[in-house]
Amino acid sequence: MQRRPIRWEPTSPGGPAEAAPDVTSADDLGPAAVSRYERSSRSLKHGDTFAVFDHNGDAFSSPSNPEGIFHRDTRHLSEFVLTLNGARSLLLSSTLRDDNATLDCDLTNPALVLDPGGEVLKHDLIHVRRTRFLWQEACYERLVLRNFDEVPRRLQVELSFAADFADLFEVRGTPRRRRGTHHSALVGNARVVLAYDGLDGQTRSTTLRFDPEPQRLTGREASFVVELAPHQAQSIFIEIACNSLEDNPHPPAFTFFLALRDARRALRYSASRAAAVVTSNAVFNEAVRRSVTDLYMLLTETPEGPYPYAGIPWFSTVFGRDALITALETLWLDPEIAKGVLRHLAANQATDFDPAADAEPGKILHEMRYGEMAELGEVPFRRYYGSIDSTPLFIMLAGAYLDRTGDLDTVRNLWPNVVAALDWIDRFGDRDGDGFVEYGSRTAKGLVNQCWKDSHDSIFHAGGNLASGPIATAEVQAYVFGAWQAAARLSRKLGHVEDALRLERRAEELRIRFDTAFFDDELGTYSLALDGEKNPCRVRSSNAGHALFTGIALPERAGRVVSTLMAQSSFCGWGVRTIAASEARYNPMSYHNGSVWPHDNALIAAGFVRYGFQAEAASIFEGLFAASTYTDLRRLPELFCGFARQRARGPTFYPVSCVPQAWAAAAPLYLLQSMIGLGFDAGRMHVTLNEPTLPPFLDEVVLKRLRVGSGMVDIALRRSRSQVVVDVLERRGGVKVLTTH
Repeated sequence: MQRRPIRWEPTSPGGPAEAAPDVTSADDLGPAAVSRYERSSRSLKHGDTFAVFDHNGDAFSSPSNPEGIFHRDTRHLSEFVLTLNGARSLLLSSTLRDDNATLDCDLTNPALVLDPGGEVLKHDLIHVRRTRFLWQEACYERLVLRNFDEVPRRLQVELSFAADFADLFEVRGTPRRRRGTHHSALVGNARVVLAYDGLDGQTRSTTLRFDPEPQRLTGREASFVVELAPHQAQSIFIEIACNSLEDNPHPPAFTFFLALRDARRALRYSASRAAAVVTSNAVFNEAVRRSVTDLYMLLTETPEGPYPYAGIPWFSTVFGRDALITALETLWLDPEIAKGVLRHLAANQATDFDPAADAEPGKILHEMRYGEMAELGEVPFRRYYGSIDSTPLFIMLAGAYLDRTGDLDTVRNLWPNVVAALDWIDRFGDRDGDGFVEYGSRTAKGLVNQCWKDSHDSIFHAGGNLASGPIATAEVQAYVFGAWQAAARLSRKLGHVEDALRLERRAEELRIRFDTAFFDDELGTYSLALDGEKNPCRVRSSNAGHALFTGIALPERAGRVVSTLMAQSSFCGWGVRTIAASEARYNPMSYHNGSVWPHDNALIAAGFVRYGFQAEAASIFEGLFAASTYTDLRRLPELFCGFARQRARGPTFYPVSCVPQAWAAAAPLYLLQSMIGLGFDAGRMHVTLNEPTLPPFLDEVVLKRLRVGSGMVDIALRRSRSQVVVDVLERRGGVKVLTTH
């Protein structure tokens, strides 16, 4: 096959970039015009590439519609549509394999007029199967057509395509006044190259290859004439590569099967590290399997180890906070995730001041982006540190990782980063020296709110007026308490006994100071935050549950906090709302002011268990599990609306929620750990089960390949009247299982 030489020809003029509007919060990046639930999207991911398609396997470009193939924050394919004789196929079914390796779409023909004479092909006679996956910056597809008619059929199969090379923030809704230069399509016999010169000086390209060679190929469409005898099948292979201009000597039919083999092997290898979970509830088993496979799909290999990207489509990149919480949630399942997160964030820890990136020495990364708008500074997220909680969470995870694994060598290598993070808390986290950690953006383009509830209107006073900064939120103080406790444990393990004692004292002093400043007797819970004038934001919020999660709450406060969080105004039946329905800015359809977030609830439930409120934790677990039974593929989304649960009705979905989302996928796994009281003493090779409890929908839980130190154990927990009985099924390497009731 002859190949045409590549020569780029500009088709549109470029110009200097103009600044986009200031970005003040994650949900202010521009509302998506199309609900993902309305479009019923299917997602794939590998490495820095992800794809979103509709149920037919098609992608349609339209404003704020995230369908297409994205690589490193740029959409490399914005349109990809299959037609038979000019008509779209009818959907039979569409699903992802249980391991997320492939997207399989089964389609059939509508009634088609085949020729000018009026011959009609009745519907449901041609079966079309599309099998698609991502591997190493490319999308591979096998299109199989089979004729179930009694006579031969001749079909015109057309694939239309386009690449807008839009920045992800453009797709999200942030306007741009200038864009780079699109090139004329380079068309060969079975190959098309689409390319774009960005204003950042980078050329981005998409190469499409077809096998067999199309009868007609343009820069917009590939057309095939397929002749099928009765019951005959014929395949068409398509390869879509991002930023690859080299001629591949192997045809797409060959590369499809080779890449599919490698992709499945890689998934099996990474997932083999995880403990296995099997329960008495078949539906919960499906939800757990999807959670685990989603987590491993979202993992991206970095030079420092596996790193969970936050979510598809808007957050498929490195986020500090999301990954740290995801790693905490999955630490019992696969400690390698935590190790990769710690090492990667340590490698990218800020070492200098950069106000445009909200960076200060010792601060842990918030977000990293690779797109054109980030490179040009139109959005501030190229390497952005505007997160107040990533730094204490980093220290908390380091301590939890050592507790789980006993891996002192890794911790010793991370210790300078932990020390730098502790120094950041003292020097820059506490801006006014009052003993609390506050945030305030140092750049006009940065996030106004830098806690996990980073909407511009998420921190407010009882009357609804927004709080002015610097702002100290309740959960951040809880994380600092947890960080100092974790650092004390690390110091003790490394032989720094005096430092450990000092850090423990600081943690206890913070606990008393926090109780005095934040607990509100009238509210029956902790205030949402302190504003810049140290006035409390007297709002009932889910943030208070994080005080239970880290243990900063005084024991005598726990019962009232739990009661407030489980009151009807806060607990909607599916989970705890971000703020109570009684508050001024409550809106169950908002991003942070009344919605339900699975990861938030998983941390709250862990806090409930810490203080002995297992029954209330079980209610949260049941609510989130019930919600998952109404979701596609049993996936818990990033968030859903906080409307009250009603009999025989599912939750109300949030229109632009990320699905899958790492910390939401991990939430059921962490809830399970909390309920059964699962812990580890790596030094003694002990697995501990502290007052194990099973939620009402589970009568048995079996954990297999549970690793501790150099050993491994399989255990079963079974309900026996009001007790939970623990059986050790298999033990390797001297592991002991200790149960307390």
